[in-house]
Amino acid sequence: MAKTEKKKIGLTTRIFISLLLGAILGVFLHYCVLPNDAVQNILVDGVFYVVGQGFLRLMQMLVVPLVLCSLICGASAIGDTKTLGKVGVRTVVFYIITTALAVAVALTVARIINPGVGMDLNTLEVAETQIATTQTSMVDTLLDIIPKNPIESLATGNMLQIIVFAIIVGIILAKLGDKTQIVHNLFQQGNDIMMEMTMMVMSLAPIGVFCLIARTFSGMGFDAFQPLIKYMFAVMLALVIQCLGVYQILLKVFTGLNPIRFIKKFLPVMGFAFSTATSNATIPLSIDTLERKMGVSRRISSFTIPLGATINMDGTSIMQGVAVVFIAQAYGIALTPMDYLTVIATATLASIGTAGVPSVGLVTLSMVLTSVGLPIEGIGFIMGIDRILDMSRTAVNITGDAVCTTIVANQNQALDKEVFNKKEAELEA
Repeated sequence: MAKTEKKKIGLTTRIFISLLLGAILGVFLHYCVLPNDAVQNILVDGVFYVVGQGFLRLMQMLVVPLVLCSLICGASAIGDTKTLGKVGVRTVVFYIITTALAVAVALTVARIINPGVGMDLNTLEVAETQIATTQTSMVDTLLDIIPKNPIESLATGNMLQIIVFAIIVGIILAKLGDKTQIVHNLFQQGNDIMMEMTMMVMSLAPIGVFCLIARTFSGMGFDAFQPLIKYMFAVMLALVIQCLGVYQILLKVFTGLNPIRFIKKFLPVMGFAFSTATSNATIPLSIDTLERKMGVSRRISSFTIPLGATINMDGTSIMQGVAVVFIAQAYGIALTPMDYLTVIATATLASIGTAGVPSVGLVTLSMVLTSVGLPIEGIGFIMGIDRILDMSRTAVNITGDAVCTTIVANQNQALDKEVFNKKEAELEA
């Protein structure tokens, strides 16, 4: 009699179990154990912090070399600069349009819910607001895309500059052909090494996610949420509409693919983005998932995903749109239709060149508030509960990147729909 083989729990399932258990443990520690110096110092600020941040650093370690190698390989594989230009223009236009739509959705939801109406500012806990108010002109933002020193860009992790440099190198490799075959092979092998390293690091994801989530929730009490419950609800509702509504309609219209299947396959990446709250750390997992589960060619995803992690901040823009309405209503300041248009334009432009790191949205929010004459001090009211919203909007950001990548791949005949339509069990068999 043949032995029945035990079904192994997949990495996806383990990550979600870790996410749930971490949240439960964090809430339990907050209400039943803390404040307790030993638990706080040894477990929360010790084990959870070290393991969680250690895992996050391992993911961040992968980003720059993976993006450099995969982008160079992708650009050289596309070869034709005309095709590459089309991919680039379509991607940037898509990101800008979805960001503008995201702000419009946020403002509409906020105007319906009115999160700041009747708000007693005395009930709010005010965090100290230290936000840089220096603004960069559009000209400087465009010039900053071109690296003065590519080595410095790689060292500092300036993603836009790395993308530009890698694309130029890739195009030259394609142009020179056999003359530079050794260099091409070097980057190809480097890409293979980085993907293998990604798989090794991802095997630690359940432990890392558990520690990150447990520490986050151990410091969060529901008491801090109560005065801001309408604000949080408005942000979360707008995020859901953008992620499950706007994106999936665009996916269906431009590719004909099943949005439910897309969400099911991409859900682990969304969960990972939620736990890390950083788009950049999610780049390796997004590229791998799109190739293995969705059938998206790496030559497309290696270009669009890093670019999206840098300039596509729809979730962040949603928070900014709701925050503007909330702060204006809390202070009793009336906004005109022109102010709303200004918010859409400023929030869209502010997302370009913004780093994909935790809580960066609060920095760019100061630009948006200044553009319509609202007090920057209002940011202090929402800083205390921003972490949980930051995690949620990061999940939306990377979903937008993936939808754009799938659409662009489909338009460039770089999408294998047979792979997309296969169930996950068939892909892992």
